[in-house]
Amino acid sequence: MKANIAWQDGVSFLGQTESGHSVLMDGAPEAGGKNLGPRPMEMILMGLGGCTAFDVVLILRKARQAISHCSIEIDAQRADKDPKVFTRIHLHFIVTGQNLNPRQVERAISLSAEKYCSASLMLKATVAITHDYEIIAE
Repeated sequence: MKANIAWQDGVSFLGQTESGHSVLMDGAPEAGGKNLGPRPMEMILMGLGGCTAFDVVLILRKARQAISHCSIEIDAQRADKDPKVFTRIHLHFIVTGQNLNPRQVERAISLSAEKYCSASLMLKATVAITHDYEIIAE
């Protein structure tokens, strides 16, 4: 896997992936940015969320659960001093579908966190990651 980061202007950087996708990252105005895109640390949270959501949806589909929607609200805390690493991340899964089995939802989230999600497994070596979920019946 490869990526390229190119400085654009101020504290704005264009990230490009080998799969052909691009994202503009920028800083807050108080840091010299123009607020044109997400911050790099926000990208880490979105990567974590996307990685685990991918797993959860796939696992629930394989378990023949009638899932129609999955979203994750992510709440993270960072250290006060540099380096301002994440110290705590909480993932709140909201899973929607028909007759979803809570045990299957919990199992899918646990399997992602403990076995499949590369981002989660990498981050949990240094960050306390917790999760919970709610099911919305259609």
